[in-house]
Amino acid sequence: MATKIRLQRGGRKARPIYSIVVADSRAPRDGRFIEKLGSYNPNTNPATIDLNFDSTLTWVMKGAQPTDTARTILSHKGVMMKKHLLEGVRKGALTEEQADAKFEAWTSDKENTISVKTKSLVSAETAAKAARHAAESEVNKARVAAIAAANAPVAVEAPVVEEAAPVAEEEAAPVVEEAAPVAEEAAKDAPVAADEAAKDAPVADSAE
Repeated sequence: MATKIRLQRGGRKARPIYSIVVADSRAPRDGRFIEKLGSYNPNTNPATIDLNFDSTLTWVMKGAQPTDTARTILSHKGVMMKKHLLEGVRKGALTEEQADAKFEAWTSDKENTISVKTKSLVSAETAAKAARHAAESEVNKARVAAIAAANAPVAVEAPVVEEAAPVAEEEAAPVVEEAAPVAEEAAKDAPVAADEAAKDAPVADSAE
């Protein structure tokens, strides 16, 4: 019986979670399977993979063929690397000790790579949160300033006092101008009165 290692879809709409299963190659994708080997959740960053390493390696060594996506997952978890080393041991190219040492070195390097990636993702997420917080703070400050400006009391100007002075000057000026003609008329009448007094004086002398 030809067997395949493939993904069986589960989860909900737009958020799938896959089971990693061994199934008959003739069975439908989401149909019956022989054994469940693990699960794969692509909704997290990085993706979450839970795999029974020994059972998966046993099936691969028996000839089960993984699909393209399943092969990528198995390579990521080191199953395909272990299979390659075991085949080298079987052919005599390596000893079991050498194969184990190579696999441990590969696993350590892989873990370091994953750790660096995880730290970079966490740092990027922290920086993004700080940037969003700073932007929200600026928006809140602008809103507070706008509210304070809207509620501030309006200063009352006093233009009436400034306009009253010209009015007083305009009213006083005609009075002075009217007084000047009166004085001129009085000055004109003064010689006439003096002439009349001079005319009356000789008449009084002749009577005496």
